[in-house]
Amino acid sequence: MSTTQLLAPILSFLKCETPQAWIEEAKKPENLPIILIDHLICELKAGQSALFLIRKYAIDKSSSKELLAWFKPYEDFIYKKQGDLASLGQTPKLSKSILLKATPNKIPLSFTQDLVDKMILLIKEELHHFYQVLEIMTQRGIEYQNITAGRYAKGLLTHVRTYEPEALIDKLIIGAYIEARSCERFAKLAPLLDNDLNKFYVSLLRSEARHYQDYLALAAQVAGDDRDIKERLEYFGKIEAELISTPDDDFKFHSGNPTNNLTIT
Repeated sequence: MSTTQLLAPILSFLKCETPQAWIEEAKKPENLPIILIDHLICELKAGQSALFLIRKYAIDKSSSKELLAWFKPYEDFIYKKQGDLASLGQTPKLSKSILLKATPNKIPLSFTQDLVDKMILLIKEELHHFYQVLEIMTQRGIEYQNITAGRYAKGLLTHVRTYEPEALIDKLIIGAYIEARSCERFAKLAPLLDNDLNKFYVSLLRSEARHYQDYLALAAQVAGDDRDIKERLEYFGKIEAELISTPDDDFKFHSGNPTNNLTIT
């Protein structure tokens, strides 16, 4: 399948495309380090979001501990600057089957296995991509540094409802929008970069194009036949588009329309 074919349903799902001003900023060679560093962090956060969902809604305590141990080397690198490319290449893999727990009230029991299956696969891919981004940074002499978080994810999560199963539905829909936007940005970035990075971002688009669909399928499964998620899709679609299209003084992988007062930190 061509990248155009892969991207078509993603663009149909999103309410707006990346502003041209963001593309102009992204093509500046001096901004490549911040793009790669923030992308590295985004890969970890994507995995952490999936981990949160399965720990909260699907698995027992012993499985939860093993998943936390799986993430620890990556989190130590980001938050404590411990480890390096070589040590991350030797991180332990999952050693046992994930054990399910009884679901919280109002969450269908049939949902838990599908959640685990989809999210474990997503986590494996996100952590692999984390390693690939760090490998690129290392090859290019770009040192990891702590950077401030952008407004994007927080701007979506502040609208999550506080009661179940609506909270879970909202989190899954938000996951779908974040994954879809990431793919759209991969496609926007690829033509701006050198040949190696172009190939890398096209490969990420191919690898992650289904992630947003997995999130949407899970949201519909939780909602059930008697509930419609279209209203919440529309609601979060407008919020996501506003975060992407409105002025933003920060420049990050998921930031909005750059202003004249742009800061890159």
